[in-house]
Amino acid sequence: MADIDDKTRTELEAAAYRKLVEHLRKRTDVQNIDLMNLAGFCRNCLANWFQEAANEKGNSLSKDDAREIVYGMPYKEWQAKHQKEASPDKLAAYEVNKPKH
Repeated sequence: MADIDDKTRTELEAAAYRKLVEHLRKRTDVQNIDLMNLAGFCRNCLANWFQEAANEKGNSLSKDDAREIVYGMPYKEWQAKHQKEASPDKLAAYEVNKPKH
């Protein structure tokens, strides 16, 4: 990696994360199951990772609060507005590809 100090690297990583979240908020047509099947992670994974990082730093963050950070709205609201029923093919693919953690 280029000669970048830790503070700058952290700032760049944070900026890249914010861009990713912004992109996912705009792409409501892309369902979480699609992300899971293609990439092995989804918006909920990002929220979980955010929550874990916050808790590791001593900041209490609930699952719902972490999801609201990622989704830009309460999760239930996002589901009602954007989530579609997954097809049997997508559900079958998820069963094969789902993370084993």
